[in-house]
Amino acid sequence: MSKIHLTMIYTTHSIRVRYAETDPMKYVYYGNYAQYFEVARVELFRSIGMSYNEIENQGIWLPVSDYKIKYLRPALYDQKLEIRTFVKKIPGVKIEFEYEIYNEENIKITEASTTLFFLDAKTNKVIKCPDFLMELIEKNWKY
Repeated sequence: MSKIHLTMIYTTHSIRVRYAETDPMKYVYYGNYAQYFEVARVELFRSIGMSYNEIENQGIWLPVSDYKIKYLRPALYDQKLEIRTFVKKIPGVKIEFEYEIYNEENIKITEASTTLFFLDAKTNKVIKCPDFLMELIEKNWKY
């Protein structure tokens, strides 16, 4: 029997819940999770060698086409959260991110995913992952 090797890009990013991000129960308001995932995505790109701003400066937009989330437990005011971000598939015209959020007790409290597609900023057409980005992804791919 052959072993299956998990391949991916994986990063972690910590964030502390600010008061303004919570509801009256001091739970993180559900709409704020999308911002947490955006921060985690930006940091993943930065960790492989290119900032999100540099990608946009190359004429590539990355709009979100799909967003799914499952709340397992609430995130609370002043908790330090660890967001684990994964890219488990080599991108084509889209790139898929998976996220797990853990609280200070290392309990998983949230699972989510976003799918973004590559859009040429000049033509407004969907394109394959540009070569400059694919090279960085392949260079940082963990086997």
